[in-house]
Amino acid sequence: MQAIHVTRFGGPEVLTVSEIDAPVGDLVVTVTAAGVNYADVSRVAGTYSPAVDLPFVPGTEVAGRTADGRRVVGLTFDGGGFAEQASIPADAAVDLPDGVTDEQALALLVQGLTAWHLLRSSARLRDGESVVVNAAAGGVGSLAVQLAREFGAGRVIAAASTSDKRRLALDLGADVAVDSEPTGYAERVRQANDGQGVDVVLDANGGDAITAGLDALAQFGRLVSYGDAGKRGRPAVDPSVLSRRNLTVAGFWLRPALELGYREPLAELLSLTAQGRLRPVTGSRYPLAEASRAFADLVGRRTTGKVVLVPQKVT
Repeated sequence: MQAIHVTRFGGPEVLTVSEIDAPVGDLVVTVTAAGVNYADVSRVAGTYSPAVDLPFVPGTEVAGRTADGRRVVGLTFDGGGFAEQASIPADAAVDLPDGVTDEQALALLVQGLTAWHLLRSSARLRDGESVVVNAAAGGVGSLAVQLAREFGAGRVIAAASTSDKRRLALDLGADVAVDSEPTGYAERVRQANDGQGVDVVLDANGGDAITAGLDALAQFGRLVSYGDAGKRGRPAVDPSVLSRRNLTVAGFWLRPALELGYREPLAELLSLTAQGRLRPVTGSRYPLAEASRAFADLVGRRTTGKVVLVPQKVT
């Protein structure tokens, strides 16, 4: 079968199609689409933790068909998705409802499950609370904006860096959108919340955004950090500052959460999508042979929505 077989670490240039043996495993599916993530870029570059051994086939998000014709989506966990066939643990495959596309389903795996856990498991959102979603137009943020409303938030405030991104967040259901620039952030958020601090801030930027987010919180507010996209250095969090307003800072990483299982939250996300209550932002489709272009466009921030690879021999 054809697959992207990485034999040396590097950039997009190392992604070439090779003929390799078909996989074996619990459930082998014919891949109809595979999701592309920044984590894949790190794995190919050799900077991912835990380290990946060479050679390998990247790609952990797969939508495909089983031998008996079922449409399923799931995580391979150890790669293998950028290929014509992939192996998914049988207990990790979830049937796709009618009306949910491959791209939508793939957007709900890493990004959707992250948004679900941020709100449900880490922030423990309660009915009527106010939520700020930083990077609100991104893969996780665009879903978190919608899920916050679905899960009972009283006010959803989107924070994003450009007017186009803020308009997208408003279109997805945010009550108000503000500039995410750390300078003046807390003041803009409070103004958007009738002059009050907010209950929850979800942040993927790190650095100065953490300090700004803490300033925007109300008493007993919670900030959940799940990334370092801003690369602005590590903020110093003073426990005495937290205690003065009874604030909580939590961290979230999806990988250990997946070890607890993901079928139920993913089934919920797929059901909401099938009902039209959740709208994953989908993006570009690239042939498997153009994986290098997909990576280059993703890293160059030339993509919007979920990026997928489609094996050429699959119709």
